[in-house]
Amino acid sequence: MGRHFGDLAKIRHVITYSISPFEQRAFPNYFSKGIPNVWRRFTTSVFKVAPPMVLMYLTYTWGNRVHEQSKRKNLADYENDQ
Repeated sequence: MGRHFGDLAKIRHVITYSISPFEQRAFPNYFSKGIPNVWRRFTTSVFKVAPPMVLMYLTYTWGNRVHEQSKRKNLADYENDQ
């Protein structure tokens, strides 16, 4: 069982390549390409996601308000009670 975790099984016709962790860069182009890419993806998707979320939030708050109002007693029904 002297195999490492990544070498537990031998798969035929599959070629894998790896690079030493010392040769990799942890955050290549993080500030020059990463942040502008996040901003671009955010601005393209916010107009697709935000309107339905706002609509559902308004519907939810309206439904809760109507439900709370329907649970209250109508004081006009009890004016003539003694």
